Amino acid sequence: MSKNFDSNQNYYFFNKKDSIPIVFIHGVGIDHQMWGHQVNYFNEYSTLTYDLLGHGKTPCNKEKLSLKDFSGQLLEILDYLKIDKINLVGFSLGSLIALNFSSLFQNKVEKLILIGTTYKRSDQERSLVLDRYNQAKLNMPISKQALKRWFSDKYLEDNPKTYDLFMNILNKKPDDHKNFLKAYELFANHYDDFEAIKKIDRKTLVMTGSDDIGSTPAMSKELVKDLVNSTYIEIRNGKHLCSIECADDVNMSIKNFINN
Repeated sequence: MSKNFDSNQNYYFFNKKDSIPIVFIHGVGIDHQMWGHQVNYFNEYSTLTYDLLGHGKTPCNKEKLSLKDFSGQLLEILDYLKIDKINLVGFSLGSLIALNFSSLFQNKVEKLILIGTTYKRSDQERSLVLDRYNQAKLNMPISKQALKRWFSDKYLEDNPKTYDLFMNILNKKPDDHKNFLKAYELFANHYDDFEAIKKIDRKTLVMTGSDDIGSTPAMSKELVKDLVNSTYIEIRNGKHLCSIECADDVNMSIKNFINN
């Protein structure tokens, strides 16, 4: 596995095998480390994880960020690694990026997997996200409440290393916090591009945890109605980061979908 920076200082991990690469896009405020369970499970496949702009070790020099900036970042990495076709997996903000990338560069996407995607937020749901963004702007700690939304209490109790890892990622230095806010502002204020989404014809798997209160099963079911070639799977007892807490179920679902 190679870990490196590309020519634009995007930090990535690429495990090159003889298969269409599975590319994983993480969520806002975290980094490529969230995909450890998937990278280990798919170690016989080509896998690519990377740090989004302003996250982890990837810098960000822009004052404001758009989904097109993030899609352009992914395109830069794929061009640098000479990858023509991918299976694309997105989580939360990463799912919104994956949808945007697929709408712009459909010819590069073999299959699309979306985990914990917001869609058609109600005014109340949008207000809750904006409240959290405004807390973060005031430097009020949001890491503990984030982990409570992302994992069950029992999982965090039983997995202190995961708790420590995410607390460490979420508690940012001042410059990292500024970059986090740029991405969080985009996520909090996002409005879905229904027409672009309806034009995506890639075979798509939409997954969410049954207990995800932010990216709800109802949102995923609405998304499936608008994606012309999509399937929905609900991860039983999963919260937002079901890709970690319910990794076996999520990994098997991805594998079956890609191999089918």
